[in-house]
Amino acid sequence: MGDNTKNQQLHHQQIFDVSVDVPPQGGSKCFDDDGRLKRTGTVWTSSAHIITAVIGSGVLSLAWATAQLGWVAGPSVMMLFSFVTYYTSTLLSACYRSGDSVTGKRNYTYMDAVRSNLGGAKVKICGYVQYLNLFGVSIGYTIASSISMMAIKRSNCFHKSGGKNPCHINSNPYMIAFGITEIIFSQIPNFDQLWWLSIVAAVMSFTYSTIGLGLGIAQVAANGNIMGSMTGISIGTVTPMQKMWRSFQALGDIAFAYSYSLILIEIQDTIRSPPSESKTMKRATQISVAVTTLFYMLCGCMGYAAFGDLSPGNLLTGFGFYNPFWLLDIANAAIVIHLVGAYQVYAQPLFAFVEKTAAQKFPDSDFIRKDIIIQIPGIGPYNLNLFRMIWRTAFVIITTVISMILPFFNDVVGLLGAFGFWPLTVYFPVEMYIVQKKIPKWSTRWLCLQILSVACLIITIAAAAGSIAGVVSDLKVYKPFKTSY
Repeated sequence: MGDNTKNQQLHHQQIFDVSVDVPPQGGSKCFDDDGRLKRTGTVWTSSAHIITAVIGSGVLSLAWATAQLGWVAGPSVMMLFSFVTYYTSTLLSACYRSGDSVTGKRNYTYMDAVRSNLGGAKVKICGYVQYLNLFGVSIGYTIASSISMMAIKRSNCFHKSGGKNPCHINSNPYMIAFGITEIIFSQIPNFDQLWWLSIVAAVMSFTYSTIGLGLGIAQVAANGNIMGSMTGISIGTVTPMQKMWRSFQALGDIAFAYSYSLILIEIQDTIRSPPSESKTMKRATQISVAVTTLFYMLCGCMGYAAFGDLSPGNLLTGFGFYNPFWLLDIANAAIVIHLVGAYQVYAQPLFAFVEKTAAQKFPDSDFIRKDIIIQIPGIGPYNLNLFRMIWRTAFVIITTVISMILPFFNDVVGLLGAFGFWPLTVYFPVEMYIVQKKIPKWSTRWLCLQILSVACLIITIAAAAGSIAGVVSDLKVYKPFKTSY
């Protein structure tokens, strides 16, 4: 029984697949062309996964990013990144199958796609960048969730004392609480039965984005005018040097707010066919990028219209709003619930990669391979794997400790965005598409794709420089594990 379950897991491990067990009615009805259980993902489940991954905490830093760039450049950069993300995502979705888009060999992960199309050292580079980025996102989300939990505590404390108490709170207990929650969720073997978490998380992201938007509109009405200027934060409020670094950092924040390419292939591997997976994925990308861009424009622009140059780094927790405090509490609670789901969406491909590599390296190890079946009352049998339990718990502990050491949210977000944006969202999709479609060198199409790639590389370098400058200035006034807000 244990061996049977074990073999099934090794052969059928699909990270995001939302498939359910189908009663056997004949081979092709139960299994896909690669011998795995039939995939059941649709446009809507894929859109939910993408929205969960994309509308993360990034949306809350957009008012600050818009404030650095101003009314002209801010919305223009958001539109530009949404177009680049949509276009390169359609290129990437065409690489899910090698050769024929309907019957070609499937690539189950981003690394598999790079291996099939490009090969060589690029596979390793892709792996390092992708998994380091997933690791970084887990840290970013731990920091973001603790800030939201503290904001609830602070707004209630502030309200009770009538604004007299500054209500300084240490962030560490909240990060530890988030870590404990993630340790529990991380024990779920894979995501095939957890599509509901993505849908709950997507609903939560709409909840807090809508509250942020509503409060922004209310603030604009109270001010009686629209704040902000055409060129963003004025010299005088900041030095010319700071203005430049902050503008670069804002580019990183906006890039990060769109980036989900690093899990696109894994999401595509959950989609049923026909129609071909790339067709469904293009439609899901269209829906989710359009919805995301609309939300980003509204939240970023309304936040800037409400606060102008003083737009906080995190719209709901920068204490731009004190009242109605109960509404802020709901929004911050929604962020925390959303981040619990988003953390898993990003961590699961990394978990699967390490577990698959370990199983290949040590094929005879009972510690890595053996499942212990435990009956859980009300839930049914649970396959406990010791290696999986220890490794995933260790991963969550490491991300939590690093979050406690580096709790400056905005700069960490910008740096992650810059680091992952060009290679994963632009370079690899463009290069794989050129190989896949056999586009001749120096043809017009080849040149256009290379120009897009180089332009995005320049933006990435600028954004990384801005974020590093931000982290350096944060480090001057910072003591590890002593952070309070």
